[in-house]
Amino acid sequence: MNGEKSRNDPCPISRSLAVAGDAWSVLILRDAHAGLTRFDQFRKRLGIAPSMLTRRLATLTDEGLLERRLYSEHPPREEYLLTAAGRDFLPVLFIIGAWGRKYRGGGKLTRFFDAESGTEIKAVAVDEVTGAKIGTRPIRTVTPDMGGNVK
Repeated sequence: MNGEKSRNDPCPISRSLAVAGDAWSVLILRDAHAGLTRFDQFRKRLGIAPSMLTRRLATLTDEGLLERRLYSEHPPREEYLLTAAGRDFLPVLFIIGAWGRKYRGGGKLTRFFDAESGTEIKAVAVDEVTGAKIGTRPIRTVTPDMGGNVK
């Protein structure tokens, strides 16, 4: 997907996929939410090639989902921390996981629990305005034209 084209695409799904639409980026964000911050931690957990991990971390950093912070000066070492945008990606991860549990389940699956209540998290997407579960009502799309008017 062309980066400049997706940046100008009026579809927010397309714009989002241009940033975090590959499996490695999503898994890096998953692991960052699990507390991983260092290059070697991500590499070991994911089994990803160093060059691929370097590219994905650079993209996630450039796009504002992660930020680099120096944690050692000698030798210089950086860690990757979630930004507000990265933290706001957590519900997306849980919705992907809920879909996977339903349609790609089977075998032993990781379960997620609320650290305060101890209850298992059961993610569902709800429209904030209507309160309806997304997917239970028909949708329509409205795309602005070049002048910002709705078509």
